[in-house]
Amino acid sequence: MPGIRPGGPQFAEHLKAASAVVTAAGATDIATDAVPLARVVRGDLVESVHAGHLVVLGPDGDVLLALGDPRVTVLARSSLKPLQAVGMLRAGLSSVHPTAEQLALACASHNGEPEHLRVVREMLASAGLTEEDLDNTPDLPLDADAAFARRSEGHGPSSLTQNCSGKHAAMLMTCAAHEGEFGWDTDGYREPGHPLQIALRAAVEELTGVGVEHTTIDGCGAPLFSTSLTGLAKAFGRIAKAGASFAAQSGVEVAALPEAQVALAMHEHPDLVGGAGRDVTRAMRAVPGLVAKDGADGVYAAGLPDGSSLAFKIADGGARPRPAVLAAALRVAGVDPALVAELGEVPVLGHGEPVGAVLAAF
Repeated sequence: MPGIRPGGPQFAEHLKAASAVVTAAGATDIATDAVPLARVVRGDLVESVHAGHLVVLGPDGDVLLALGDPRVTVLARSSLKPLQAVGMLRAGLSSVHPTAEQLALACASHNGEPEHLRVVREMLASAGLTEEDLDNTPDLPLDADAAFARRSEGHGPSSLTQNCSGKHAAMLMTCAAHEGEFGWDTDGYREPGHPLQIALRAAVEELTGVGVEHTTIDGCGAPLFSTSLTGLAKAFGRIAKAGASFAAQSGVEVAALPEAQVALAMHEHPDLVGGAGRDVTRAMRAVPGLVAKDGADGVYAAGLPDGSSLAFKIADGGARPRPAVLAAALRVAGVDPALVAELGEVPVLGHGEPVGAVLAAF
């Protein structure tokens, strides 16, 4: 369970509570109304199926495609980061003028590559803080090569190398911007009742148009707010369209919008949002103006410059089908199929050679 260490003193209590939730949910949990989103084909046989929920919205918010239940309540995990970055800018981060690199890292689930760590250190230094002030869960880098290099240098897991350190550094920068103000201490910035987290919850609700019904703890230790897939898609469409409006108009008023700042930072630095080999980075490189963010447990959301958007949740929490589903959903949203053809290729291997593929079921 998120935030609970196996064998910890409260594990049995939380396990009992989780079991009660499943029992109470019955036919209304994430499995209800889920439909196939991707099929795994090995040779000439469908080997397995990934079910879930998906929505694709047009520029005006009209539903272009709905599979499963797009209104289902989900924990969007790291797909919420661009929304939280908007919330941080609104809550005071803008007053310290973060760079585009720093905003991209605020939105990132980064690989832990040297460039990622450099920017996080710069974010902390700009606020007069150090790595010791980070309170996210220590971990090794997501990228296997970066993790191996760190181990080889004699280092173990740290908050700096954990993939959410950019978001946490931005949270600390936001608190530091309120230096001397009551309640805005950097200590305890993860607490749901901290003014920072109250502001971020409000931003999530305003951008999605959906009230937060559930608050829990994400893997990194920060509060995690529930939303719906439709609400998440609308938020990404709004962020992406704001970035495109700035690019087209270059107006001062548009430039001041936090949504535009976030979109432009992600456009400019897709490598910082994910990293080498990551499909979220590849997607934003391939599709002009795309704002996309992956999330743990099978979540994805994306917005296009015209305001079209999408969001989906793989019910089993798996990451394997996400690129294929993302590419297919982008085609439904009107993206040139040639731009996402390579992105959607997810081979199934036998003895190291392709013997099948993961294919979108729509």
